[in-house]
Amino acid sequence: MEVTTQSALQTKKHRLPVGRLGNGSPFFFIMMILRLRSVRLTLSRILLVVLLTLLFASACSPVPTSTSFVPPTEPAPLIEPTFIIRATQQVVIVQPSPLPTIPTLQPTISPEDCINNLRFITDVTVPDNSTFIFGEIIDKQWLVENSGTCNWDSNYRLRRTNGASLGAPDEIALYPARAGTQATLQIIFTAPFTAEFFVSEWQAYDRNGVAFGDSIFIKINVQQGG
Repeated sequence: MEVTTQSALQTKKHRLPVGRLGNGSPFFFIMMILRLRSVRLTLSRILLVVLLTLLFASACSPVPTSTSFVPPTEPAPLIEPTFIIRATQQVVIVQPSPLPTIPTLQPTISPEDCINNLRFITDVTVPDNSTFIFGEIIDKQWLVENSGTCNWDSNYRLRRTNGASLGAPDEIALYPARAGTQATLQIIFTAPFTAEFFVSEWQAYDRNGVAFGDSIFIKINVQQGG
């Protein structure tokens, strides 16, 4: 019994140190401290690697060159404003144009009720007492006015009423002219082969063969040339 007791006691003594390696043993705390130091060392190494990587990346990137500021040696010149004076445009005063006058319409006069008249104005060619040689062509023109109220049409005639024919027909058409307008009458004569003074008188006639207005004349001297 004593042997058993001693062996049991030895067994208990041997087990007690081993049982004290649990959470409350000092060896457990030492192991935990060592483990924490190992974790810290690992984290420190990781941080060191990260810092080295960042430093390497910053060293490889190009460094921006800063432009040095050079202060101006002289102040910038002041620019004076330039005033451009433009000539004023000439003022044009526009006078109001008068209103057009509306002509009053004259009542239409029938050919039966109108009045014929002719007024002699002047000789356009061949003044009176002009001299021509035998057989010379004479272009005689008179400026007249239709001073009546009838319009001269193709039925109006100009007839020789007195004097020599001087190579012209005895009757020709009267130049058409509206009432109140002027017209130039023309007759082509030929100087006769007789040396003397000649007169040829002409008169206007209406469509009914009634004479009206002033008579027109040609008065010339004819002589032999040479």
